Amino acid sequence: MQNGTLLAAIDLGSNSFRLEIGRYHSGHIERIEYLKETVRQGSGLDEDKNLSQAAMERGWECLARFAERLHGFKKQQVRAVATQTLREARNRDEFLRNAQAILGFSIDVVSGHEEARLIYQGVSRLLPYSDERRLVVDIGGRSTEMILGEGYTARAMESYRLGSVAWSTRYFPRGQFSASAFKTAEVAAKAVIDEALDKFPPPEWTVAYGSSGTVGAVADMLATNGWASGVVTRAGLDWLTERMIKAGSVDQLRIEGLKDDRRPVIGGGVSVLRAIFDLFGIEQMLPAQGALRHGALYDLIDRDTDGGDVRERTVRWLAHRFSADEVQAKRVSEVSTALFSQIAALDAQNERYSQKLAWAARLHEIGTHISHDRSHHHGAYILDNVDAPGFSLPELHRMSQLVMGQRGKLRKLEEALLDELFAKQLMALRLAVLLCHARQMPEYQSVKLSYKPRAFKLSTNPGWAKRYPQSAWLLGEEVVAWQKSAWKFTADIR
Repeated sequence: MQNGTLLAAIDLGSNSFRLEIGRYHSGHIERIEYLKETVRQGSGLDEDKNLSQAAMERGWECLARFAERLHGFKKQQVRAVATQTLREARNRDEFLRNAQAILGFSIDVVSGHEEARLIYQGVSRLLPYSDERRLVVDIGGRSTEMILGEGYTARAMESYRLGSVAWSTRYFPRGQFSASAFKTAEVAAKAVIDEALDKFPPPEWTVAYGSSGTVGAVADMLATNGWASGVVTRAGLDWLTERMIKAGSVDQLRIEGLKDDRRPVIGGGVSVLRAIFDLFGIEQMLPAQGALRHGALYDLIDRDTDGGDVRERTVRWLAHRFSADEVQAKRVSEVSTALFSQIAALDAQNERYSQKLAWAARLHEIGTHISHDRSHHHGAYILDNVDAPGFSLPELHRMSQLVMGQRGKLRKLEEALLDELFAKQLMALRLAVLLCHARQMPEYQSVKLSYKPRAFKLSTNPGWAKRYPQSAWLLGEEVVAWQKSAWKFTADIR
């Protein structure tokens, strides 16, 4: 990456959408601009976990304004990340279709573990490097992430389903504050995060940091009202809670340093923070400047660095974890990407799809670790449910669909096959698995694959069928399989 390159990260949070633009310089990022809009998508989820039309429109309108600022940015310069609300929303695909069209860039809905990893990456990059053992807490709108780390390395990560928006809606309806409401909210929060004590035991860390809005808002209020700057103490938190209870409601709360956008969710955020202080015996927490969006920016740098893309490390780890045959995986990866290049011109977009096809090929046999019978189903299940650092949930699902479809009937992928690029990826993978059936590198250079709208054609050099009769027979079976789909596949096998 060249010095001076502009990078942008968008955080589609449950309470606010944020846009961070920075300039790369010698491994670091200098802030150019920061935009934040209170969207409160999290409060737009109904009982059936569907986003309301109003909540979606608030999000689209915000992203339209962000899109104007990002005019001229290339895809590799931008990463947009969505978190808990869109993880939960049953109609998220409807929101994302319009959102991505409006924004002009893809939006990654990430798992809780991936969100935690990015948070720690952002926090650690903006702190002085040290060997201190850190507990990082990020209280978001609908989820709270906890990370145990040292230096730039996260050692343990977890995401819990509680946050400032969710707890404000549930335990402080209409913004009413009372001692009993705070007690109930704190007990409920402890019930959710009680298991965190085992994963992040206090002897394992020496300093607690708070990332994101809640801790920053509390620290600002305390500092404005005479408490020590740059720290949240247990005594200060008790004082703030007493002020809120005395006010009786958020409308009556008069306290310097409380911003209007934080006011509707301050009750839920403070109750969750108090529960964490109490459960872990924390006396003070330091507000961290880094956050999810900063981690996403540094992730863009890593992806541009040879060997730096965490997704590559994750693929290697998964292959090892599930005892995949490394040599066979490399064969299938090489053949599938070579075939894909024949039917998809390798521009910047298709290069990304080729890379994801290669990853799917390297993981296509991980299901055999469970059972050889229906191993492609097992492999797809693993990819749909594993915590895979660096990958978004849609990326993992697409790879799972490729693994699922590597052999067998195509009816199970009828909806996915509506996507032309997916169909090209799947054709390349199925043919690669077929050609590598003998677990030896096939003579794939003699196989030509072509494409015209909704039709694939394979041809071989003269004499190929005689040299490889089993492969020729399998190709004939493959032609029959595609006849039962919406795609046409013919083969001229000589």
